[in-house]
Amino acid sequence: MPNRVNRREFVLSGAAAVVAATVHPAAQAPSGGQAPAVMVRKTVKPVVIASNNGNIYKNGGDVTGVAKAFNLMIGGSDVLDALVAGVNLCELDPLDTSVGFGGLPNADGVVQLDSSCMHGPKKRAGGVACLEGVKTPSLVAKAVMENTDHHLLVGRGAQEFARNMGFPIETDLNTERSRTLWLEWKRRVDPDHYLDPIKRSAACYDAGLQMVRDGLIEFDHFWGTINCDGISPKGEICGVTTTSGLAWKIPGRIGDSPVLGAGLYVDGDIGAAGSTGRGEANLYNLSSFLIVENMRRGMAPKDAGMEALKRIRANTIEQRLLAKTGEPKFQLQFYILNAKGEFAGVSIYPSKYAVCTEQGPQSLDCEPLYPNRPAQD
Repeated sequence: MPNRVNRREFVLSGAAAVVAATVHPAAQAPSGGQAPAVMVRKTVKPVVIASNNGNIYKNGGDVTGVAKAFNLMIGGSDVLDALVAGVNLCELDPLDTSVGFGGLPNADGVVQLDSSCMHGPKKRAGGVACLEGVKTPSLVAKAVMENTDHHLLVGRGAQEFARNMGFPIETDLNTERSRTLWLEWKRRVDPDHYLDPIKRSAACYDAGLQMVRDGLIEFDHFWGTINCDGISPKGEICGVTTTSGLAWKIPGRIGDSPVLGAGLYVDGDIGAAGSTGRGEANLYNLSSFLIVENMRRGMAPKDAGMEALKRIRANTIEQRLLAKTGEPKFQLQFYILNAKGEFAGVSIYPSKYAVCTEQGPQSLDCEPLYPNRPAQD
């Protein structure tokens, strides 16, 4: 009876076949002569890297986002299609309050979503911001890339575009959990007490961080987001970032996620970088672009990411953003891979990131800029 091959062995053997098909043996030299030069295409080990929610949420299924993306990618799917399918699990899972359906709303209790995607081989990109009513903004960002001459659509225009492309528009993306957390935040802020703008902004921010300290919101999820990047056995690199943004943000606020060079940047010849965490700190430094440029100059992924974190720290000088000891009060993470298939996760404070290779999905420790979070003032 022939040996049975399980699905994992079949998928991995398929990936190996793709790798083998791209390598050509040198031609045999004629007798007494030198073999002609033959161009040999190098291949890379495929990998998908993401923020850690990419290896947590399954939307009721049996695989996480990084595993789904990896399996689709090595099975022959377009890399970006595979990555978007992976982050869709987080966008649709109501338990993930940092993206998509059930994401933490803005100060008015409305869920507004941002996303961007970049296709390395095609050198194309698309994004949406302040999108309401669509559970999967990453798919709308991809539709912008494929169907328009633009990189970014926002607000009502983004929603009308989504409607025209056939996406269902929901009246409300809140879940019972996200609405309950928003009401708790409103209670803590005390909206009937009119503060001056500076004090009111501080009160809103502090109320949110107090909910983090009380265990109502995960530290990393207060800023939200999932970034997911991948490289195929052929060396094709793509990336996607999607988010519900900063919890309780001012309506209309756009963070780093939909902005090319900030929340995501891909150069198909060099690598990719994406982020989660405080978007304003990332936007000011265009850190994902900086990381890719650092890799272009020869830096390894980890070193390129740490250099960006150091620049963010140097440019953070407002006292309201700093602990008494001088470290930032916020978190920021980067997920990085290069054209060789090397990857790294780095962060201001200890955190986790997700990766999937032929060994399966894993959650690994980020390389932190600081070993411990500062005590809250």
